[in-house]
Amino acid sequence: MNHSKTDYEIIQKDFYRDGKRIDGQLYLPNLPWCPLVIICHGFGGSRRRGIPYAQGFAENGIAAYIFEFIGGGEDIRSDGKMTEMSVLTEARDLEIILDGLKKLPEIDRNNIFLMGRSQGGYVATLVGAERKDEIKGLLLHYPAYVIQDDVIERTGNGERFEPLSSFLGHTVSDIYDRDAYSVDIYARMRRFTGTVLILHGSDDQTVPISYSYEAVETFPHADLVTIEGAGHGFENNDDLKARELSLNFIKENCS
Repeated sequence: MNHSKTDYEIIQKDFYRDGKRIDGQLYLPNLPWCPLVIICHGFGGSRRRGIPYAQGFAENGIAAYIFEFIGGGEDIRSDGKMTEMSVLTEARDLEIILDGLKKLPEIDRNNIFLMGRSQGGYVATLVGAERKDEIKGLLLHYPAYVIQDDVIERTGNGERFEPLSSFLGHTVSDIYDRDAYSVDIYARMRRFTGTVLILHGSDDQTVPISYSYEAVETFPHADLVTIEGAGHGFENNDDLKARELSLNFIKENCS
């Protein structure tokens, strides 16, 4: 058995939406042709949690792109403020990234996957549904399908959209709330006909695993793996297990 790892390079690769820069890096294996995973961070987050995943993918001959959404967090290299961000602005960012990366000659356009954590998983689902013929599969870690319910609760079922409000320790604007309120994510996910893997912690208090139980029944082709005892976010051995499951999912579903 060959245990050698593929060499890869890290290439700065930026994109632009409405004049604002999306800062990202492409982990590109030294191969003529390879699959691609685009890794989407969660609400208020950054690319950092995606780095070990990108390294693992690239070492196994799979290109990976890590980045920050415009206004996606406080500590980001991309442009924008969180008060300008919503699930729909992030979906537009992801579509621009997809359009740009699929043009690269090294990328196998028949094997492009979207990976997302928490809100990044929600956004990956939105884009997967819209671009289902271009996306081979979705790899979702504790996807935040609770977002609409959270906004319904905070806005009195859409009766009061505040210009600014606090959500999970960050300030967001009514753009965030109005866009999240407007989307029925379960109706969207029915459109995605590719393969889906959801990893979710049994003790997640931020996004209860019940939302992923419903999702796995709604997607046409989805599996759910429960990480026992994990909360919202995988740490230490749970993260190592998630990395192994994630890599195996991509390798098994490449054609």
